[in-house]
Amino acid sequence: MPKDEGGPALAPTLSEWLKAREETARHLATGAARTVDETWVQRLADLLATERSWQEQYTELVALGSTDGRFPTSNR
Repeated sequence: MPKDEGGPALAPTLSEWLKAREETARHLATGAARTVDETWVQRLADLLATERSWQEQYTELVALGSTDGRFPTSNR
């Protein structure tokens, strides 16, 4: 599938998101959650902010293909 110039690409975003989740899981598995690791906390804050941004961008992209141009509301 060709990538639009300047547009977001799902593969690198998904790869980085999965990598960050794995790093978080490894960090929590070490028991480090019992102490404050400021570097890790900053990385997690950055990840969460980036994830929110990605979710908004991809929700808008998916909505472009819908009949009313909006993403459906969640059933949850």
